[in-house]
Amino acid sequence: MGRCIYGGIYDPTNSDKSLLTPEALRKDIISTLQPLDVPIFRYPGGNFTATYHWQDGIGPVEHRPKRLNLAWGGQIETNEFGTNEFIVWCRDHMHAEPYLCLNMGTGTLVDALAWIEYCNATGDSYHAKLRREHTGHDRPHNVKYWGLGNEVWGPWQIAQTSDPKIYAETAMQWAKAIKLLDPEIKLVLCGSDGMQQWDWEVIRRCMQPATMSDLGVNQPPLIDYVSIHMYTASEDHYENVFAPLAAERAIETTSCLIDLACVENKVPMAQLRPTICFDEWNVWDPKRAVGSTGAEERYTLSDALAVAVWLNVFVRQSERVSMACIAQSVNVISPLMTTRDGIVKQTSWWVYELFCRFMKGHRVNFVVDCETYQGSTKPDWLRDARGTKMRWLDVSACTTDDGYCVVCVVNVHKEQDIQADFGGVPSATEVEVYTVTGENIDVNNMDGEEKVQVKESKWKAEQMYAFPKHSFTMLRWKV
Repeated sequence: MGRCIYGGIYDPTNSDKSLLTPEALRKDIISTLQPLDVPIFRYPGGNFTATYHWQDGIGPVEHRPKRLNLAWGGQIETNEFGTNEFIVWCRDHMHAEPYLCLNMGTGTLVDALAWIEYCNATGDSYHAKLRREHTGHDRPHNVKYWGLGNEVWGPWQIAQTSDPKIYAETAMQWAKAIKLLDPEIKLVLCGSDGMQQWDWEVIRRCMQPATMSDLGVNQPPLIDYVSIHMYTASEDHYENVFAPLAAERAIETTSCLIDLACVENKVPMAQLRPTICFDEWNVWDPKRAVGSTGAEERYTLSDALAVAVWLNVFVRQSERVSMACIAQSVNVISPLMTTRDGIVKQTSWWVYELFCRFMKGHRVNFVVDCETYQGSTKPDWLRDARGTKMRWLDVSACTTDDGYCVVCVVNVHKEQDIQADFGGVPSATEVEVYTVTGENIDVNNMDGEEKVQVKESKWKAEQMYAFPKHSFTMLRWKV
């Protein structure tokens, strides 16, 4: 989609070859993302998945066919960047796991099984031998995570499947065959936004344990994760920053649907319960950043605060969500933008970087007591659904394995600083403070000046801390 791969991760037409690895991957993107220790990347989409045939992207580059990209405006897909290039980028440069999404639009089960065999088989089969020929080494890619289609329910999809019963039956047949080929694979079921009839139908129908006798008894469901996709955005600041709370409601709802499906199908929840994979999320207004023209958002401080609320939601809901993938890595609705000779770090980058660096370990429960927002929301139902939980301060917290407590606080109020009582922090404790804010909620970093970035300071803990208006603050101290 747009410049995510070509001109983003992979940039062979760039005249400055010093910016590129021997594989024509952008060194500056690699060096910027590596310290974040991102654990997983999803590929090739997205809507592009529904017409992607993996065989087009393997073998000698000069022999790869060029195809029309029907998902995003009919641009030409050269297939220069394919399976093996993606694996190299993930494993050799990002030290991350690849997550491949299967084509359940124009693709077939035969295609899917061949791709899995190509990536994972170790024997003397046709596709295993083909991989060795293409990569020049014997080791398999061992791709563990595979998605059963992308948004197949959507009318924007090529070969849409609008009936959840039909998709569920197909997904179960695919899952059964895939697990016979490689029982170690983890499969992601294609949900909607977590709150639709589609979600309930596909979850309950696909939560049945494996029934084939040769798989043994007490087998887990063939499905390991249920996906949710959601994007939020609004021109109104308060609608914008509170909108990610709709995702929290969706996570809670989907988790209940999984529980109900486990009960209905007699699946032991303690050992075998699937979890949620929120494999597309971000702030995105498709009218402001049109998908067919590249979806290059210019993120404001308001958007960065919305991303911070998104990330707080994932920390708070980490018991239910095992995986979450921001869409996308580079250029397309992304915290990072490339130019011909460098990188622009958007407002949302600084929040995302802090979470990746420090929010690891164990979730901490907390109590927030402050005034609440009473205005309009997007979606409309959010205010009624959340009740008094839409507070001016949005919070998440954790303790890390190296002995720190970390608290993330978003003051979404655009006009008022808010004082908070931190009575649980011993007096005079030295607290590291990381603050992301700006002159106003509309500033962005796309004009060559980083008007929004991280400012570091120290605080000798007392009873009260003043969170600046329209700001994200991370407090970190040794415990």
